[in-house]
Amino acid sequence: MPELPEVETVRRGLAPTMEGALLQRLELRRPDLRFPLPRDFAARVEGRRIAALSRRAKYLLIDLEDGATVIAHLGMSGSFRIEADAIEATPGAFHHERSKDEKHDHVIFHLQRPEGSARVIYNDPRRFGFMDLATRAQLDIYPAFRDLGPEPVGNLLSADYLAGRFLGRSQPLKSALLDQKVIAGLGNIYVCEALWRSHLSPTRKVSTMVTKAGKPKPELHLLADSIREVIADAILAGGSSLRDHIQADGTLGYFQHSFRAYNREGHACLTEGCGGTVERIVQSGRSTFYCQRCQK
Repeated sequence: MPELPEVETVRRGLAPTMEGALLQRLELRRPDLRFPLPRDFAARVEGRRIAALSRRAKYLLIDLEDGATVIAHLGMSGSFRIEADAIEATPGAFHHERSKDEKHDHVIFHLQRPEGSARVIYNDPRRFGFMDLATRAQLDIYPAFRDLGPEPVGNLLSADYLAGRFLGRSQPLKSALLDQKVIAGLGNIYVCEALWRSHLSPTRKVSTMVTKAGKPKPELHLLADSIREVIADAILAGGSSLRDHIQADGTLGYFQHSFRAYNREGHACLTEGCGGTVERIVQSGRSTFYCQRCQK
């Protein structure tokens, strides 16, 4: 499943082609993906200009000039492919090449720009992705968004905020960070990496990082900084090329070459002077990679 940096990479790859373009026609080659496509989907968006592309957590948002927003989720194997002037590009950041088999091309955006026409094609072999339609003004109450926490970028994610969420709770740190109501869009890979950077154990109880007065301890400041930094670094690198997931221009993301904990079971810990070994444990059905020696 692509995480936030991969979706942000897709957004950045699609924006130059889609933003400002006229959506002349929406071609729907099947009535559903993971869920049925919106009722009268094509009729409700055709003839509108695309105002902007944005993102909320792991969702891509295509904002139209009339205030409607197409909400897209890539699921396990979804990807967008750009075709314009005989040039093909696939936005995303993924190690194994994305499908270009036309039988899995399910939704096609036919666009018109001053420099010519283009097609943005949504391909999804497993069909775990989905698309929906909502009004921009009501996105805050959209079911997938209304309970989301702050994004793991910017100043809203702070040690003070985390202290307020962690006070009095005995939940393991890894589980708390994966809770989308605490932080939106933070997934398994980047939680492992942020915990390694901040030298914190994924099994540590979150309440131990907060004083009795409800103030964040120093390690909580380090954790907030590490989360923001690892997400920023991953976006800069174009995401992590894992399993099915590639960028809009067809190139790969390279953050996986910077992993310090994730998927490094049995390898030496890269913390200077540590001497420990990265271990794998399972928490709530998810693999966790960490060094027991230096992550406390």
